[in-house]
Amino acid sequence: MKFLALIGRTLIRFFNATGHFAWFMAKTLRHTVTRPFYWGQIGRQVVDIGYYSLPVVGLTALFTGMVLALQSHSGFSRFDAESAIPTVVILSITRELGPVMAGLMVAGRIGAAIAAELGTMRVTEQIDALTTLSTNPYKYLIVPRFVAATLMMPLLVLVADIIGVFGGFLVCVYGLHFNAANYLNQTWEYLEFRDVTSGLWKAAMFGAIVALMGCYNGFNSQGGAQGVGAATTNAVVSASIMILITNYLMTGILFATN
Repeated sequence: MKFLALIGRTLIRFFNATGHFAWFMAKTLRHTVTRPFYWGQIGRQVVDIGYYSLPVVGLTALFTGMVLALQSHSGFSRFDAESAIPTVVILSITRELGPVMAGLMVAGRIGAAIAAELGTMRVTEQIDALTTLSTNPYKYLIVPRFVAATLMMPLLVLVADIIGVFGGFLVCVYGLHFNAANYLNQTWEYLEFRDVTSGLWKAAMFGAIVALMGCYNGFNSQGGAQGVGAATTNAVVSASIMILITNYLMTGILFATN
């Protein structure tokens, strides 16, 4: 009986947390499309999330593309199929590795920062003060971060795609002595428009997930400094897990016709 009671309590906590998050997300979406809009806050978040995330996303994409080229050469050389490496690199980067790696990097940097900032504002009662001053905290704090992350992630992934493919080009041409012209021709020959757009759709969804999980955990933080630390950890872990699950589901939907 104790085991069944434990399962019951776990399920109740799970459904309670899921319902609480769904209500938070619904309120965020409703406030996103209604006035007033705090354009200054949105602009500040666009710079913070987009511009300041470029170095870490670019560096990750560069070495991901380089390692992918090396590993592909190591495997394909056993079957004399080295000519397929440019195609594998660009399809892997644009469809999967670019959006997923960028999403995880942004979750670590931005998701944690959002949760820590909002969590600190919650435990120091600054969010309560905003409400007292007739400022809706959803519109002033959450919507700008949600909008900025959703819009900027596709741009970050587009840059990551270019840098990742360039990393593979550097390794193959200067390290493995591929012909540069042949490499570029092979790269573009099999690339389709939807290979890129599917990654950008994923990126927009990942940006929304990172912002929502960071805001939700920070906004509902409690328990002082320890609670803020727990909210930060939960924001990064939950966003990372949801990114991986969403990537699988979206891949199944976007490429179901293949």
